[in-house]
This record gives sequence, structure tokens and C-alpha cells, in this order.
Amino acid sequence: MCVAIPGQVESIETSGASRMGRVHYATGDTRSVELAMVPDAEVGDHVIVHSGFAIRRVSSREADAALDLIENAPT
Repeated sequence: MCVAIPGQVESIETSGASRMGRVHYATGDTRSVELAMVPDAEVGDHVIVHSGFAIRRVSSREADAALDLIENAPT
């Protein structure tokens, strides 16, 4: 099973064809993420990230719901 985690885009840098975002997660981590699959993502947006790639924009409500599911998943 793969887990995609929501985070919030803090900044975006474009270099040639590459568009990278700094994404902040609820855990306190901030990571560089490839934004090629969500070209409409902007600073402040929430995105679902899998393996270093933002794969979808989501509302803050959807991000909160996903985080709640992850946090409360049975172990």
C-alpha cells in the first residue's frame, strides 16, 4: 500500500522546465517537491505528495481529513 501525504506549498522555484515547491507537512518537516503534475499549484495551496511528487491539489478541508485518517489509522 502506498501513502500520499498532504502538505502546504510554502514557496515555488522554477528552473528551466522544472518547477519545485517547498512543502510543509503537519509533522513540522519541509521538503522539496516536484510540481510538474500540478502545474496550477500556487503558494498556500495544499497538495497530496507521493514519492516526492505533488500529484493533486486539495482543499484545506480535504487535507485535514486525510491527516486525521492517517493519524487515527489502526496500528
